[in-house]
Amino acid sequence: MAENKTRANGASVRAYLDAIPDAGRRADCEALAALMERVTGKPPVMWGDSIVGFDSYHYRYDSGREGDAPLAGFSSRKGDISLYLSCGEPELEELLGRLGRHKMGKACLYLRCLDDVDLNVLEQLVAQSATATRARYPGVAV
Repeated sequence: MAENKTRANGASVRAYLDAIPDAGRRADCEALAALMERVTGKPPVMWGDSIVGFDSYHYRYDSGREGDAPLAGFSSRKGDISLYLSCGEPELEELLGRLGRHKMGKACLYLRCLDDVDLNVLEQLVAQSATATRARYPGVAV
C-alpha cells in the first residue's frame, strides 16, 4: 500500500508563515496558528510543504489504508485558507451555521479571511472537531 506523501517534518513553520506574500493573509494565518495551538495544546508542525498541523492521530480505514494526519491544521492556498478539521460531525453543523462566510469541501473548510467569520465560533469548531477526532481515534498523538 502506498504511503502518504504529506507527513510531519522538521521544516520551519515560521519560514512558511513569513513567506506568505499578502500581509493580511499572513496575519490571518498567524492568528489561526495561535488559535489552533491554544485549542490543541500542541505547537505547530509542518506537514509536507504547505500544511501547518497541530497534534496528530493515526487512522485505519476498513479498506486497510492507514496513516497519520494532523488533528487540526491549515494551509494558505491561492484563493482561500484551507482548514483541515473533522467538520462532517453532525454536532458541528450548528456551529458551521453560525460561523460566517465559508465554503465546505469534502474534507476542508475554506475561509477567505478571518474578518468574515466569528472567531469564537471558529475556536469552538476547532475544539469540537479535535474532541470528535480524538474520540474516533483513541490514542491520538503519534
